[in-house]
Amino acid sequence: MTSHIPMVIPKPEPVTDSSPQTPIPPSSFFNFNTTTTQSPLEPNLYTEFTNVAETFRSAFAQRLKRHEDVTVLDSLTGAIVPVPEEQDPDPDPVSYPSQSLKPRKPQERSSELVRITDVGPEGERQFREVVRKTRMIYDSLRIFLILEETREELGRRRGRPDSKAASMMKERFLWLNRDKRIVGSIPGVQVGDIFFFRLELCVMGLHGQTQAGIDYLIGSRSSNGEPIATSVIVSGGYEDDDDQGDVIIYTGHGGQDKLGRQAEHQKLEGGNLAMERSMYYGIEVRVVRGFKYENAVSSKVYVYDGLFRIVDSWFDVGKSGFGVFKFRLERIGGQVEMGTSVLKFAKTLKTNPLSVRPSGYISFDISNRKENAPVYLFNDVDDDQEPLYYEYLATTSFPRGILGGSNGDNASGCECVSGCSSGCICERKNGGEFAYDYNGNLIRMRPLVHECGPGCKCPPTCRNRVTQKGLRSRLEVFRSVETGWGVRCLDILHAGAFICEYVGVALTREQANILTMNGDTLVYPARFCSDRWKDWGDLSQVFPDYERPSYPQIPPVDYAMDVSKLRNVACYISHSNDSNVIVQLVLHDHNNLMFPRVMLFAAENIPPMTELSLDYGVSDDEWSPKLAICN
Repeated sequence: MTSHIPMVIPKPEPVTDSSPQTPIPPSSFFNFNTTTTQSPLEPNLYTEFTNVAETFRSAFAQRLKRHEDVTVLDSLTGAIVPVPEEQDPDPDPVSYPSQSLKPRKPQERSSELVRITDVGPEGERQFREVVRKTRMIYDSLRIFLILEETREELGRRRGRPDSKAASMMKERFLWLNRDKRIVGSIPGVQVGDIFFFRLELCVMGLHGQTQAGIDYLIGSRSSNGEPIATSVIVSGGYEDDDDQGDVIIYTGHGGQDKLGRQAEHQKLEGGNLAMERSMYYGIEVRVVRGFKYENAVSSKVYVYDGLFRIVDSWFDVGKSGFGVFKFRLERIGGQVEMGTSVLKFAKTLKTNPLSVRPSGYISFDISNRKENAPVYLFNDVDDDQEPLYYEYLATTSFPRGILGGSNGDNASGCECVSGCSSGCICERKNGGEFAYDYNGNLIRMRPLVHECGPGCKCPPTCRNRVTQKGLRSRLEVFRSVETGWGVRCLDILHAGAFICEYVGVALTREQANILTMNGDTLVYPARFCSDRWKDWGDLSQVFPDYERPSYPQIPPVDYAMDVSKLRNVACYISHSNDSNVIVQLVLHDHNNLMFPRVMLFAAENIPPMTELSLDYGVSDDEWSPKLAICN
């Protein structure tokens, strides 16, 4: 179901709520119905800001009188009129906008304000998949541009890769939600989603301004000159902001100099007037928080924290002595916990867990220091302590004689002294390009990744030594009612980030046949499904002549893994056909293609405290009896 905000009015003819509905052409995502409620035109009273106090009194204290000729609708819906959903005989909610590769005029943002509701679980899943694939294209293109710049002579840079990637996607009409200005939730974007670049918000349609903190429909785009705010970014850019979590005292924009200092009075125009109008109509705004966060991808992260309502506005003298507009935003109830709250909670868990969780911890490191980072064990559901009963194994144990001599004596290596560079033997082993970017993230999936090993002369800091460094993020095994034992990470995982190795005792086919005859349950690496990530690195929608790299196929992985006595944290990751973790086979300590190591990577940007899931290659009804070892 959708609803329409009457901000685009052909001419000032009074109508009632029972006026006929006017259909809107289908968008690239959904089919919309609309209805309009019109109000007379009126002149813009705030073209100049000559007296700050007088402007405040006329704009806010008397705002109801100023708009007394406007009929305000139900206070719960403000200016939005819900209408029945139009029946489409063949809806296609996940189709992309036109992606012709011919140069065309940049796509203008729509002036129609709509709210999308009641898409249903299946519709939300499809929207989510579109968002995921679009983010894949953006990140793949950004990494591609970074690698291209490093190949240029003298490493000359030609601009920020994140900005250039967004511009190129915009030229190819790959930005989402450009044909409708959405009020409220963006389908496919969930509360708590994390973005590493400001321009990602624009690509997703979550916030349309590349620099301004208030995104709004300008008054000139509607015939009655009424601007409406749709989203705000809270990032500490104004000294008078007061962020209290569910309540935000948000400072309007304007009046700052080039150094970000308040240098003059703010005016009731642009985004400030839009915020006041959204408050008057009772229209909610999306809130995105941006703040510094240590990670390998960017110096800052942006977190979508849900919908807020503007409940009050006033004019005040700021800390710098200049007049500023302030707006009180209160979070709408019934939403999941804010992503920023979860981030702060996870950060505290890493430093002082008992201060926020005085009970429930069974162990603060079930690996007994065998991992580089501790692995927590938490259970506040029942008395089960099963993970303590198994010996922790940090790396997979392979049968003797399978891997050749000791310490990988049969492995050949590169001659790179300061780190692998273009043209070395290890790059050629990987099909002519390294598998990881300079942050250690997987660039794209391939049948097998050859990392530098003991036969290589490159140092441990080489970009081609990622998985062999072991666990880097802090993981927690936890008990839940829904999945039994599960795993979550206390850190942000960027798409392509290495998580850990899936560890057990590797068995040959003969050994596996003997154990299965005794009724033992085994894990088969060949069954792990990674189709969810098959489009990673595909830039065919951006470059018309792009061809996906082809890699040599490897023999079938023909071994089983016994985790009945020895295991690691990965064995507690839950099964899901819609997983957020993928499997990449890796060789680094030997050259036996039949026995690669099973390495786990993030299939998408995963916020802290989100349960990790893996597709074990079995159907849901097969999961419990076949892999009961994990639960």
